[in-house]
Amino acid sequence: MVFYGSTPMYRRLDTPGSVGRDIRVAADNLKALGYDIGQQPAPGTVVQQREPVDQQTSADAGPSTAAETGQDTAEPSSGPPPSARGDDAGQETGAGKPAEDQTRAGQSPTPARQVTVKEGDGVLTEGLMSAIKRWQKSVGIEPTGVLEISDVVVTRSAVRVSEVSAQTGDAAANDLLSVSATTKSVHIPVETLDLGTIKAGQQATVVLPDGTETAGEVATIGTTIKADQEGESGTGVTKINVTVSVDDAEAVKDIDAAPVQVRFESEAKKGVLAVPVGALLALREGGYAVRLAEGRSAEGRSAGGRLVPVDTGMFARGLVEISGEDIAEGMKVEATA
Repeated sequence: MVFYGSTPMYRRLDTPGSVGRDIRVAADNLKALGYDIGQQPAPGTVVQQREPVDQQTSADAGPSTAAETGQDTAEPSSGPPPSARGDDAGQETGAGKPAEDQTRAGQSPTPARQVTVKEGDGVLTEGLMSAIKRWQKSVGIEPTGVLEISDVVVTRSAVRVSEVSAQTGDAAANDLLSVSATTKSVHIPVETLDLGTIKAGQQATVVLPDGTETAGEVATIGTTIKADQEGESGTGVTKINVTVSVDDAEAVKDIDAAPVQVRFESEAKKGVLAVPVGALLALREGGYAVRLAEGRSAEGRSAGGRLVPVDTGMFARGLVEISGEDIAEGMKVEATA
């Protein structure tokens, strides 16, 4: 069975009054399934933890057995019968032990543990244990009211079974299956030097194998850096995984795994003048210029157009943004092939 939440079932839920976030997961899921879990104590409430259900059953069975044994083996007492003793005397029996000690077969009572409920915690109340029983009965589990670790698997949301590892007859301790997210995403190994231009939430464009494009968004940036051996020199290149979610699920519904290309949009500008990067010429005094495509010889060769200084802006997809006093839309410039 699958419950949704962020805290796994890491312990057996069998102690009334237990407090924790795993109990909140159980309470929230049962409530979402329509079961009445009763009232949950508010944060700041002090609750008392009782003994586990199994120990309570054992303790309840102990006194009757001890009493029956006492009736069979106890020697006659020379004192007055219990009915003739006073109230104070009636509270003691045998060798002066309190009646509460006798009900525990001679053991001292265990003091209840007090726990304060924190924000996000759930409490294993009688109402919640009763809801667990009803849920267990509905799914074919013995209705004990005790939630075992193996009864449920906690995931953050709905998952897709991507691979079944176990076969009939395999040991239950082995891996049973592998799961993945229900939404499709793209994983890109990005060189760590390029990570400065990529941020979570940034827009991206995914180019699919058939050449079509679909929009996406940077979902997560990994934290594990791996070194790959690339290039003729064998220099190690450090990379990190970037995950891009796809906005249009229909665009990739027929694709389970495939190589794709991703363009990251770190910044966008509209209404700017742009030329090929190969049109830029570095000036001796610093900065850049472009050569206007003016004056050609009879053979069609360039006769050396005028150099015009420019200010550069964004670089994207082989183009560069330029501006300057002598730059206007429609001008032709020379560029390397």
